Amino acid sequence: MSTASAKPTMDQLNRAHVVPFVVFMVFMLVLEFAGGTIEWKHPDAPWWRRDPAQVVYPVQTLVTLGVLVYFWRFIRFEWSVKWSLVGVVFGAVGIGFWLLPSWLYQHWGLTEDPGGLLEALGVKERADGFNPGIFENPAAYWSSLVMRFIRAAVVVALVEEIFWRGFLMRFVCDWEGDYWKQPFGRAHWKSYVIVTGLFVLAHGTADWAGGLVYGSLTYLLCVWSKNLGACVVMHATANFLMGVYIMKTGTYGLW
Repeated sequence: MSTASAKPTMDQLNRAHVVPFVVFMVFMLVLEFAGGTIEWKHPDAPWWRRDPAQVVYPVQTLVTLGVLVYFWRFIRFEWSVKWSLVGVVFGAVGIGFWLLPSWLYQHWGLTEDPGGLLEALGVKERADGFNPGIFENPAAYWSSLVMRFIRAAVVVALVEEIFWRGFLMRFVCDWEGDYWKQPFGRAHWKSYVIVTGLFVLAHGTADWAGGLVYGSLTYLLCVWSKNLGACVVMHATANFLMGVYIMKTGTYGLW
């Protein structure tokens, strides 16, 4: 049997499903710890100091895309028109729940965070965040915006679903054995609790309620469809619609 047609090894599968996520997160750590020392929110500051994410995100997007292309042959998406369409519906519903607290904040005309249970559920101001409006030059503005959408709707959708659903759901079911023999989308309480819980905790506290609903819907789609491609489409749809909502409402803190 030729090397090209040989079955991927466990190490190859592990690297293909985990390394892109790790690379993506390394950039987030760099932004978290180094960005704070560079950031200078002052009108006279250069754009890259006012918002270091405007530098980190595009580089993160391109590097992670390169890593994904490198490992692409080891990942089975099982693309399906039927399940992709279902993924679009699930993505729209899921992000609707995620955005509901922000929408309520604006719909109710609130001008300060309400505190208590409402704030815990995410009903708070979300105006401060990644804003391509930092650029006055149209070319720079649209370059920033397009790269932000590619990051959210392509890179994040692929990286997270490959890791959360493609790898971790299998791993938690049989971490002491050959977890790659676990069928994709196997329903088990451990995979739901651990994967959904970690997915929620990976986001800010204001998004925990929305993340729980969204993560539960993604888990349902995963075990129902047994199709990784559908989960990617769901995530891509959700992030694209969230980006549109953010740009229409100015709630830049959502991303």
